[in-house]
Amino acid sequence: MIKSYSFGQMKIDGEEYRQDLKIIEGRVVGNWWRNEDHRLDTDDVKDILSASPDILVVGTGHSGNMRVEESLRSLLEGRNIEMIAQTTTEAVHTFNKLVSEGKEVAGAFHLTC
Repeated sequence: MIKSYSFGQMKIDGEEYRQDLKIIEGRVVGNWWRNEDHRLDTDDVKDILSASPDILVVGTGHSGNMRVEESLRSLLEGRNIEMIAQTTTEAVHTFNKLVSEGKEVAGAFHLTC
């Protein structure tokens, strides 16, 4: 579960993160960098695709500036992985709710803009 989020900072299990991150099978992958800063594409989430969660929650940033590419949307749909893309504040709440419901969920969170 994600304890808190504010612009540029996320707390998970007592640890504080100041770089974008992914959560895969309950494990935090910190210091996450995408190939193109504000675009999320298939190469950026290969590890999530390998884990094959039921749901991928994407935090698009505090103001929602990160864009999810259509190629990733199509690939996820073809693999029957539901994707929920929201501002990071909303995505944190969605992620925690799904985890509390026992869903197999992964997260990819942009912590700034």
